[in-house]
Formats: sequence, structure tokens, C-alpha cells
Amino acid sequence: MVEISFILDGKEVRIAPGATILQAAWEQGVFIPTLCHQQQLKPFGSCFICVVELEGRPNLAPACSTLVSEGMVIHSASEKVEAARRTCLELLLSDHLGDCEGPCMTACPAGIDIPGFLKHIASGEDRKALELIKRNMPLPGILGRICPRPCETVCRRSLVDEPIAICQLKRYPADSVADSGEEYIPETDPPTGKRVAIIGAGPAGLTAAYYLQIMGHQSTVFEAHSAAGGMMRYGIPSYRLPREVIDHEVTVIEKMGVRFLFNTRVGDDLTLAQVRRDYDAVFLALGAQRAGWLGVPGEALEGVMHGIGFLGKVSRDEATPIGKRVIVVGGGNVALDSARSAVRLGAEVTIVYRRTEEEMPCWEEEVSAAREEGIGFEFLKTPTRIDEDPEGGLAVTFVSMELGEPDESGRRRPVPIPGSEQVRQVDNLIVAIGQRVDIRPAEGVEQSVFGTILADEDNLLTNLPGVFSGGDCVLGPDIVVNLIGMGRRAAVAIDQYLSGNPVAGEPPQYNQSMGPLEQVPTEVSRGTEIIPRQKPEHMAPEARRQSFAEVETGFSPEQARQEASRCQECGCRAAPDCRLRQYASRYGAKPERLAGACREFDRDLSHSEIVYEAHKCIQCGICVRLSEEVFGTSSLGFVKRGFAARIKPALDRPLAEVNPEGLQEIVESCPVGAFTYKTDPVHCLESAFKRPDATGPTLCRLSDRTSEDEH
Repeated sequence: MVEISFILDGKEVRIAPGATILQAAWEQGVFIPTLCHQQQLKPFGSCFICVVELEGRPNLAPACSTLVSEGMVIHSASEKVEAARRTCLELLLSDHLGDCEGPCMTACPAGIDIPGFLKHIASGEDRKALELIKRNMPLPGILGRICPRPCETVCRRSLVDEPIAICQLKRYPADSVADSGEEYIPETDPPTGKRVAIIGAGPAGLTAAYYLQIMGHQSTVFEAHSAAGGMMRYGIPSYRLPREVIDHEVTVIEKMGVRFLFNTRVGDDLTLAQVRRDYDAVFLALGAQRAGWLGVPGEALEGVMHGIGFLGKVSRDEATPIGKRVIVVGGGNVALDSARSAVRLGAEVTIVYRRTEEEMPCWEEEVSAAREEGIGFEFLKTPTRIDEDPEGGLAVTFVSMELGEPDESGRRRPVPIPGSEQVRQVDNLIVAIGQRVDIRPAEGVEQSVFGTILADEDNLLTNLPGVFSGGDCVLGPDIVVNLIGMGRRAAVAIDQYLSGNPVAGEPPQYNQSMGPLEQVPTEVSRGTEIIPRQKPEHMAPEARRQSFAEVETGFSPEQARQEASRCQECGCRAAPDCRLRQYASRYGAKPERLAGACREFDRDLSHSEIVYEAHKCIQCGICVRLSEEVFGTSSLGFVKRGFAARIKPALDRPLAEVNPEGLQEIVESCPVGAFTYKTDPVHCLESAFKRPDATGPTLCRLSDRTSEDEH
């Protein structure tokens, strides 16, 4: 047979006559994207994603319908081609109403598959829930007690009644599996022979060690303290986070093969240069465990304590002499933790804060709990000097404040009121006004003017080859869930470095969203039954003052099942396989560039097995052409024209009333999830484990690992 000769991306290729460019490219293993192409259908050319550049022609050509000709010179991935594909994707996405992932999942800095693990809990599958959580976060027992819950603030259940209790439910499977005595220990890849040193056993360091060990790299954690946990152990009291919970989750990491060297301070006991010589890569995960100072006269007097040091002593069960009259200065969680700990040591405590209660950065529920425990609050005051009280204790001078113009934080700046000074007699003053990072272990690493480590935003590399950094020492004092997410990102980048790949960090992944709560169509939650949020049991306030026992006892199995079943399963069932999402990630689509009118929410639930969501449809025409050309049913068709064109069941009937022949193949052929099965889970992370591709995005995340009995 006579073959045609042509040039594809600089390579001479021969093929039989009659082949399209798309067929020829696929035969050569050259990637050309398409959304409207179906092997058993004639080329349609509606999506225009498959365009290529042909030398000698002014316009781009659709690869799916253009035949290869003798001598043709084809460029499948030129700058012009990629720009055109990006624009086409942006046009499609600008009229695509839906969510790739639920808003709770996108709001979670650790990227936990929240709808997925909630569904497992609701089904009584606690171990599967734990396994799913641990794909993206190794410390659910800890985080399920202390997370500030950014996921709950965007939960769409609040459009009906109250947000899902995601934080307490994250804790539930961790506690349940731990209590069963059959702990889940993630499998690890065969050893790579590479060794990674992690400096700091806080949340970022523990997370990086966990994932690096999963990938087969031997991790050794250097920790200055005698136990792991960082500020989780030495800055959060046990009534909020019991020490046995930390110990248990660290033990799991140890059982995976991670090594810990405690009481070893890099910078004192050995240098960073020594560590670099002995290990293939280093991750600096130093915590913010140095206290901030007021900078007022008398701060060094006996009786003045700093919140971080005070909480550390309490955590280590060290003797902590404290008087009856205690004032805590500050408005963050460290201040609240210090005050509530002092109460448990027998003190009468008042918290003094220089702004109003509305500006306090601590959790609102912590303020409520403190008031229940008898702690007082005084606002718009700050200490200006501290003296010894002749009668014993301290004489602290406070000045009243008023709020002026906003500062760099966006909050109104407190300004002293002249002549408003007053002196208070106290036994102890606990200063809890901020934390700083001890950078001494990071010798030779570039630092910012704020005393933090400079690391690349994407791959966390520092100026030293093979040295990465993340956590508080890069971000400044931050919430644990952010540090966990950073630890996982570091593990991805370090794995790329050790594997000899470009160190790009986690590849970007496109996520379509309906927007914030106020923009979500009311139809999304229409018909949802109002079900009250479950409330975990709490220790009585008077009993709390006598003990450091955990205040919140968590959900019972019955409560957990009911609360998890309140989830509306936001997100797309087709997200793991959606080609529109894959291509948007690959080409960096930004549909906001073309924002304008968008189709309305339109969901058809009439069919017993299939959901049709017309608001997700991109009008590729595959379903209509299968219905007409393959099955001869004409069950689906186009209505209206232009921008108003839509695909509808015949005669605009409910999907349940059309000819069912071919519907299964239509569901499986839909490239964007407009047609899905009702039984399909919204789980986005249930696919097999795959490392992120250093050269481009992938739908699989680092922690996508599944057991054989899972779908």
C-alpha cells in the first residue's frame, strides 16, 4: 500500500491514506486533546480543542476532521496552538456551572477528601474513612481536635441549617480505629536508598517524613525536645489535645520506618553542614517557639512569664509556681490556652487585650469556653511598665486604648489615651503576644527581613542545593493544617529532587467552583431536609477547672453516622476522569478572563440510576450523536440556537421518560460529568497511587493510594 509521508513536530512519519491528523498523532504517541471526539462517531469539531498548526495555512485546523496529506508539516504543540486551546477551554469553562471538588475540600489547606471520608463514616466504614484521610494528611486525631475549620466556613449545608461538623468527624475515625487496636499503617514503596534529614518534629516535619517514607526514602527527624509534636505538644494544653493522641499518631509514623533523634539540636549538637554531608536532602521545618516580648520596663522581673514558655512547662509537667492573681496579656489562642491552663493550676485569671473582642484572633469558641471557666476579659488596655509590688507580687501599669486607623493587618490600630494609666497588683503576668522562629539551625540559608527562611513558593527550595524549608520558619506562626499541607508539598518536591526530575513541586490543578455561599444558586439545596447538627459532649465547666483532662469527648458512633449523613456531597462525581479539568490544568486556563453570562443550574434527578446536570454540559454533542447515529433513539437533542443552545431529553421530558437504550454508554462517554450515575461517589482521591508528574499536572495526588477492595 502506498503511504503518505508528512512531518509531525519535526519528525518524518508515514501513514496510510485517509487518516486524520488526530489518528496519525495518536499512532505516534503524540498528545492532542479532544472533548468532542468519539471513535465510533464521525468528526464533529465542536470543541476546537484539537487544533494544530499547519505550515503554509493561516488558520489553525481541527485535527479530528483534517486528513493528512503528502508533505504536510504539522505542529501539534506550538505556542499559537496552546494559546488557542487555552482560549477554547476558557470559553467552555466560562459557561460551565459546577464544582470539581466540594468547597470544603478546596478550602482545606491539606486538600483532604472531605465528602469521601464523610460518606465512609455514614456507611459505618471507619477504617476506610481513616485511610482516605491519611492519603492527604497523617494526623487526623490531632487535627480533628485543634483545626480552626476553614472547611466549615464554606460548607453549603449552612444554606440549609448548619455546617457539617467536619473537624469532629475527622477525629472520629482516628479515635475509632485506635480504640479497636488494629491500627492502620500505610504501605511504603521499596527503599530507594536515599536518605532525608528533617529538622523539626512539628506538623510540617512529621508530614514530610510520613510521605517521604511512603515513597521509599528513609527519613530521619532531628528534634531538639524529648518528644515529637512541636508546638502541638508544647504549645497546646492537654485539655484540648491529649498527649496520648500525639504519641499514637507519631508511633504510626515510626512504625512506617521513620527514625527520630530526640534531644538533638541542629545548630548546637551538630551543624547544618554536617547534616548535609550525611543526607541526600534536608527539610528545615523549624517551629516558632520563641516568645514575643512587650518591650516595656520590668519585663524581666520574677513573676513575669511568657505564654510559650509557660505552656511548655505545663506540657512537660514541670513545677509551675503560680499565684492566685494572674493577668494574661494577648488575644490569640496562646493567650487563651495560657489563661485556661492557669485556671487549672488554681489561679483567678483575667485576659487583657489591646483591641476589642471583635478583633481577637483566637477562636470564638475558645472565648466562650474561657468565660464558662470563670476567666474575665478586659479590652482596649495594654501594659506600659512592670514594677515590683512592695507588698509582694507585681505592680503593672496599664494604659487604656482607643482604635485609630487600620494597620497592615486590616485591623484598626490601638492608640494610647493620654492620662488613662492605672496600676494593677498581680502575682503573675503572662505575656502571650506572638511567637518568633529560632533560625540558628539554618546556618547559611537566606532569611527574610522578618527573620524567616526564604524558600521558593512552589518547590520550597532554599538557596542551598538540596535544602528545602517549610512550616512556621517560612510562613511565620501559622495554623497546623497549613503546616501539614506545606509538609506534603515539601515531600513532593524532595521526591522530585531525589529522583532527578525537575523540582517543580505539586503541579497546579484546576478547580471549577460555583463561588462563595452568597453566589450559589438556591436550587442546589432545594428540598434538603433540615437536620440539626450533632453536638459532642463536653466536660462541665466546674470540673474543667480541676483537671487537664480533655474537655470535648467527641461523637458516639450513632452521632458520627448521623452527622456524616448530613453531607450534601458537593463536588463532581466525574472529577477524577474529567477531561475538561485535566486540560484546564495542563494549559493553565483562566476562565475569569472571559467571565460573563453563564447557564443556570439545571439538574434532572428523575431517572432511577442517572443524573443529568445540564449546567455542566459543554455541548460536545457526543450524547446527541450516540442517541441518533448509533442507537437510533433520538432520546436527546439540541434545543434553541447560539448561546442559548442546550441539550435536552426529547420533547423536554424528564430523563426517566425517554428511550433508555444507550443511556449507559452516554454516561460513560460524557467527557465532563454532565451525565453520571447516582451511585458514583464524589470521592476525588479514590484512584490508584501515582506520583505527580514533574512535567505537567495530573489528577492523582501524592497520597492517592487505594486498597484492592476499594473502587
